[in-house]
Amino acid sequence: MTTTPLSPASALLRPVTAGALQAPNRIWMAPLTRNRANPDGTPNALQAEHYAQRAGAGVIITEGSQPSAVGQGYPNTPGLHTDGQQEGWQRIAEAVHSGGGRIVVQLMHAGRISHSSVNGGRTPVAPSAVRPAGEVFTATGPQPFPEPRELRTDELAEVVAEFASAARRAVAAGLDGVELHAANGYLLHQFLADGVNRRTDAYGGSPQNRARFVVEVAAAVSAAIGADRVGIRISPLNPFNDITEDDASVYEVLTTQLAELGLAYLHVLAEPGDPIIGKLRAIWPSTLVLNTGFGAESDRDQLDRLIADGVADAVSVGRQFIANPDLVRRWTLGAELNEPDPAGFYGGGAQGYTDYSALS
Repeated sequence: MTTTPLSPASALLRPVTAGALQAPNRIWMAPLTRNRANPDGTPNALQAEHYAQRAGAGVIITEGSQPSAVGQGYPNTPGLHTDGQQEGWQRIAEAVHSGGGRIVVQLMHAGRISHSSVNGGRTPVAPSAVRPAGEVFTATGPQPFPEPRELRTDELAEVVAEFASAARRAVAAGLDGVELHAANGYLLHQFLADGVNRRTDAYGGSPQNRARFVVEVAAAVSAAIGADRVGIRISPLNPFNDITEDDASVYEVLTTQLAELGLAYLHVLAEPGDPIIGKLRAIWPSTLVLNTGFGAESDRDQLDRLIADGVADAVSVGRQFIANPDLVRRWTLGAELNEPDPAGFYGGGAQGYTDYSALS
């Protein structure tokens, strides 16, 4: 599809500051699981090429990357808990920076969305021993989710420390910061969700208690690398990965407490008309990044209006960045877009990953 060029005054093309991040535009690359890391979770040269190709994004937010072995949810996802993994991320950071880009790594502990065949033989952990419906993708095909093990109260500090350690490794590798994944049904989201978190200690029950663990993780990571290098992603009431939650007030509680930490940005996954966006916008004092959801491909002109109208300060885009490494340039010129090939989304090699054409 060919569109008209963007006006030079377009809101999408204005620079934006998010803590320590100085983004030249407001078209950010959303985190996208692509399952291309080495089997031991080490990022490789193919991934460095992929991210370097997309250095024109305002900020690249990487695929979810586990802060510990038990946090791995899918085969061939990268980690940030070994020296080898850190070295792999260093190569990616250097490749993106050489192209003039900015890149933050998303730290994603999968929690109960995992399987022993994926995470090295470990029982998945969760806030409560509630088995998710459905199946998990493994190297040998789909498998039913196992029942996770409830994390003991005295274990939570160790999980917090794993996030902080991974963040320190990220900065040591030369990445520009981290994004905490508290969305889409993974561990941090599991603590927030009243239908999944059935704890009776200080981390379950009330909205304040359900927000507590996420705030503790954000505080520890901020102390480790500086709050101005930390973002967080949330998806209020999103049922992905068998999340059930009825109480959206936890997100107002969470956002109020996170605002006191001085984080670089809040990344919200929600449909454009969802009233939760306005509620959180009123609370959040700094940069708000909006992803308009799984339902449809992002519409350039709609995103431009959302920023121009002050609904968000930046937007994150997924599928179009898969197929268009030079998406910002294409949208700026009104050029035709490549179509993404779903067959190359998850796993494999260069096909459907680094072989999409850029404009000459």
